[in-house]
Amino acid sequence: MGKPDTKVKGSIEIDQELCKGCQICISFCPKDVISPSDRLNASGYLPVLLDDSGVCTGCAICAVVCPEVAIEVYRG
Repeated sequence: MGKPDTKVKGSIEIDQELCKGCQICISFCPKDVISPSDRLNASGYLPVLLDDSGVCTGCAICAVVCPEVAIEVYRG
């Protein structure tokens, strides 16, 4: 019998209106799946986006370092 797949896959949701585009999450993401947007939000900031390639593990580092609490993490 083989080992069950124990990799936790995840996803994040970024609140585009809360994000101020500081890009701290980009610096800390170990999978490099967060990138800057080219569209302004209602406050005039360039928020960040998730590159939804299925590589995100849901580690939550981005949510922890986000000063605006604009990132929600989903695992499973």
